[in-house]
Amino acid sequence: MSSPTRLRAIRLYKELHRIGRDYPDPAYNFHAKLRGAFEKNRHLTDAAEIEQAFALGEYIKKETLALYSLSKYRHLRRSYPPVE
Repeated sequence: MSSPTRLRAIRLYKELHRIGRDYPDPAYNFHAKLRGAFEKNRHLTDAAEIEQAFALGEYIKKETLALYSLSKYRHLRRSYPPVE
């Protein structure tokens, strides 16, 4: 793995790790699954496969952030009575 690719992978891992701190379901074990996914893809050497793995990681990051937004929205919606 070249240096820019390695740095990109480390940056993505750190971002996902930070995002995983607030994961709503503690039983899901986000950090263990994250580490397992990165360990599984550690051996990749083909540039296309590496880009595909990065795209999947970015997709997971985006979807997790959307899940947080939805969770916050639902909490706020339950907090206030419906306006009639």
